[in-house]
Amino acid sequence: MNKPTRARTLAGTALALTASMALTACGGNDDASSAAKPKQTKSSDAAVVKNPLVASFDGGLYVLDGETLKPAKTIELPGFNRVNPAGDEDHVVISTDSGFRVFDAARQTFTGTEFKGAKPGHVVRHAGRTVLFTDGTGEVNVFDPAELGDGAKPQARTYTSAKPHHGVAIELSNGELLSTLGTEEKRTGALVLDKNNKEIKRAENCPGVHGEAAVKDEVIAVGCEDGVLLYKDGEFTKIDAPDDYGRIGNQAGSDVSPILLGDYKTDPEAELERPTRISLIDTRTAKLRLVDLGTSYSFRSLGRGPHGEALVLGTNGVLHVIDPETGKVEKEIEAVGDWTEPLDWQQPRPTLFVRDHTAYVSEPGKRRLHAFDLDSGEKLTSVTLPKATNELSGTVAGH
Repeated sequence: MNKPTRARTLAGTALALTASMALTACGGNDDASSAAKPKQTKSSDAAVVKNPLVASFDGGLYVLDGETLKPAKTIELPGFNRVNPAGDEDHVVISTDSGFRVFDAARQTFTGTEFKGAKPGHVVRHAGRTVLFTDGTGEVNVFDPAELGDGAKPQARTYTSAKPHHGVAIELSNGELLSTLGTEEKRTGALVLDKNNKEIKRAENCPGVHGEAAVKDEVIAVGCEDGVLLYKDGEFTKIDAPDDYGRIGNQAGSDVSPILLGDYKTDPEAELERPTRISLIDTRTAKLRLVDLGTSYSFRSLGRGPHGEALVLGTNGVLHVIDPETGKVEKEIEAVGDWTEPLDWQQPRPTLFVRDHTAYVSEPGKRRLHAFDLDSGEKLTSVTLPKATNELSGTVAGH
């Protein structure tokens, strides 16, 4: 549901976690944690970083120049912390154990703005609004990222779910708010609220609802354990998976393509299923296509290109550039070496972050980070960092 972004992260080194840390496994994209006040190592200058990237590591954050990949600053921040674009040219949102914290990546400093709450989960950007979902409280906060510029906490629209759960929410351009339904034990679907937070639509035929994305013409999708639930033109539509259990828990959308990219898992008993098939859902026809890539991937492997390309980073180290209309792999970019997805979702693994025409791919096993031009497939630059990185994200393009 966000505009195309690009990122990759490779696996290899385990992330040390403090025993006191309690985080919600997203099966795909969730939670975060940290402790204590962050320490910031001084950089040689206080210059504004161009199109900054932020990569987490065990114990802190690296801020890098998005063009050169030159490290600008190291921020000490204990614990497992998640990184998400805030929706503007300067900021990212860091999910910590105390809540969502706003970080000015361009100037390499925390702003002091925080949305407190246990188990901060998904951060969603769409139609010029940023939406935070706090799993531990069920609270939703919606704000305009343009208001982050003066350092003050932006005015937020708030909504609290009937029950706390591992959820997600998105605000549409007309002010409607779509939010998931569920409890800590069971998630069932989604509802839609009007501008005044009055419920106007509900669908409870999406077991295990997880993840979200928006595609062309503002069609919103959330994943289910048996397909995908779409919200289109004010109505919910369920697209069933071809299998009784066909979980599409992680999705990537594009504003220029009507086709949704999703993962696809079929074994409810697996400790960790390593699928080789992806799903492509045409929101115009409500048709679902499965494509076998011949290699597995992880929840951090999905992205979209500037022209709507479907991007998947395989465990064979190849970044697959796929035509979403046909399912054909049009380009294979040799990005990193072979890797294996770790059992613990919090451990480092290859991660893809896409911004404009550049795909960033991390390679934790070698402490490397690479940038690729998606149009030519050429490697633009690489950097070796002091520690292996885990999450990878950045600001939206602009500077």
